[in-house]
Amino acid sequence: MKQSFYSNGKLLITGEYVVLDGAKALAIPTQKGQSLEVKENNTGILTWNSFDHNAQIWYSTQIATKDFSNNIAPKGNSKFDTTLFKILWTAKQYNPTFLIQNKGYEIETYLTFDRLWGLGTSSTLINNIAQWAKINPFQLLHQSFGGSGYDIACASNNTPIFYQLNKNKNTTKVIKTTFEPAFHEFLFFIYLKEKKDSKDAIKNYRNQSKENLSYTINQINILTNSIVQCTNLLAFENLINDHEKLIASLLKTTTVKQDRFKDYSGAVKSLGGWGGDFVLATGAKENMDYFQKKGYHTIIPFNKMIYKG
Repeated sequence: MKQSFYSNGKLLITGEYVVLDGAKALAIPTQKGQSLEVKENNTGILTWNSFDHNAQIWYSTQIATKDFSNNIAPKGNSKFDTTLFKILWTAKQYNPTFLIQNKGYEIETYLTFDRLWGLGTSSTLINNIAQWAKINPFQLLHQSFGGSGYDIACASNNTPIFYQLNKNKNTTKVIKTTFEPAFHEFLFFIYLKEKKDSKDAIKNYRNQSKENLSYTINQINILTNSIVQCTNLLAFENLINDHEKLIASLLKTTTVKQDRFKDYSGAVKSLGGWGGDFVLATGAKENMDYFQKKGYHTIIPFNKMIYKG
């Protein structure tokens, strides 16, 4: 008997960083994601193979299932072994019938995007494991990786969403929305070729002395609503430029356009952890030659990136 699970990738369009402090964020699930397949056997061993988007194994391990009951973490230097064990062990704490000691499991995971792209290798894995273990994926995330949870919400939603944390009550608000602007043919996602570690990005943000945080969150909330409702490309560019300036001021840094694309005619907005992964750029298809000449060859049109139900 084989079980199969699937989760969508994610992109955070607005609210990066401040989503951690309760800002209203716009996030979109992507067309590409990750699947997980499970076959049970009687070996007492969990055999794990992870395949990349080229169907090549990029990670492989074996763990005795009794080790999860005894909380015996794998020995060795692989951070992947340590992380995977922690996720699976945590899942078992929420569901003691998960990973039965005398059973074995053959696990295969399949990414449909490049794992360096930052579209949610970890969040899609966590959501798939939560589905398999029949537990709450947000609880599993917070006890393993941490973060706001917007990526988990994208993993299980097939439409763009508004995502907001209520830190006082430790709850999340997820509202389905639509985001396919009339000018979407002028929107492109460009990979910066620098994988950004989410944990490091969050840690750096937490270490900042954040002045005027309440004001920034309020303005980001307004911009998030305006961006979804926007019907004009020029107005959209002004909105995302305002968003960039607000976050740059909060982080005490410069925007990605100031850093890399000063002479570009359109607007460029960071997505997620600043300095890596994808940016959103406005412009006609021929304008993308600008980025090609700078060595950025992964350029994905809006309609090829966002999930189409």
